[in-house]
Amino acid sequence: ESIPLMKVCTYADVVAAQDRIRGHVYRSPCVPSDILSRLCGAQVWSKLDHLQATGSFKERGARNRLASLSAEERQRGVIAVSAGNHALGLARHGSELGIAVQVVMPHYAPMVKVARCRELGAEVILHRSDFSAAQAHAHTVAKSSGAVFIPAFDHPQIIAGQGTIGLEILADVPHCAAIFVPVGGGGLAAGLALAVKQQRPDCKIIGVEPEHAASMYHALRHGGPCSVPTAPTLADGLAVAQVGRHCFDICQQLLDDVVLVDESSIAQAIVRLLEHEKTLLEGAGAAALAGALSANVLKRHDLLGKTIVLVLCGGNIDVNILNRVVQRGLAADGRICRVVCSLKDRPGVMAQLLAIIADAEGNVQEINHDRTFGPRDPALVTASLSIETRDHQHITAIHHALTAADIDWREG
Repeated sequence: ESIPLMKVCTYADVVAAQDRIRGHVYRSPCVPSDILSRLCGAQVWSKLDHLQATGSFKERGARNRLASLSAEERQRGVIAVSAGNHALGLARHGSELGIAVQVVMPHYAPMVKVARCRELGAEVILHRSDFSAAQAHAHTVAKSSGAVFIPAFDHPQIIAGQGTIGLEILADVPHCAAIFVPVGGGGLAAGLALAVKQQRPDCKIIGVEPEHAASMYHALRHGGPCSVPTAPTLADGLAVAQVGRHCFDICQQLLDDVVLVDESSIAQAIVRLLEHEKTLLEGAGAAALAGALSANVLKRHDLLGKTIVLVLCGGNIDVNILNRVVQRGLAADGRICRVVCSLKDRPGVMAQLLAIIADAEGNVQEINHDRTFGPRDPALVTASLSIETRDHQHITAIHHALTAADIDWREG
């Protein structure tokens, strides 16, 4: 659907969206956290929008857009392209409003999300290509069927719907000094910034993006939306190659900063939220915490000790990769390490190695003892050990203990 650029989203649109979605979209809580406050060095509150019925803030924009359709448009039905959360929001609220929903999903979309969309009554069209090709296919279907195309982020009513989260945050934490918000296509950041800056122009809005998909970061430096190369990221919900035009126009004026976070930081944030807050977030949903924990961000914006809000916006993590994410997060946090040792192939040598690690208070989780593909010297074997540790200092102590015992080792 082509949207004229002169049709901008305003604060009044956000307020109208709040009235439109009230009673149909969960009014999620915003809660303080002592542990996250200690970790970040600020008074941290978390907006728990992953508690929406479909696990994502996307319901806000989806409901607002669907409820704004004319009777004739509702009759035609709607179509969208999405790898998950936008599709789920449309499927749920389309079903409630009696609007036929088609979603084109790329072949890599998690099967659990595909199945859930179908359970909610949407027609799912799996397209075996990349996201851009899936989007082109959705537009083709829209033209041939007459269905209304609903973009995931770059539409004034989508932006306004997402902005309702900002109104709720200010109602719960009116004194907040900053809000950290994940940025993908930019709809959430744009809507939130519109809502917050109207009431609290001094409240800083800090966007957070994965380094592997830094579309808003580069758009702001380029002076407009531009296509950027993306790489696989744990924050797959933020993996957008180009931000929306409407979203950019708002963010360019109202965002105070965009922070880039690496994959280890995202994994650490997921683990910390799971362990300390008993909250399971997907990578995109946990990005705000990763941003707040980034080196010098709070200091640079004079936020140390002040009240900040983290927008935790999505909880639809694929359980098939959860264990890998947790292990990566533990490794980044210094809670697990791997060492590869070359040992003499003699009785008792392995016991001596394990004793060294035990004396250093490391807990061995796994051992791979390799004679076949070990060192070239047939008198030696390779032992690869995964070790549970307390922190990075503990890992260093284990390394020193191995060196002191004249063990030939390297990090795994």
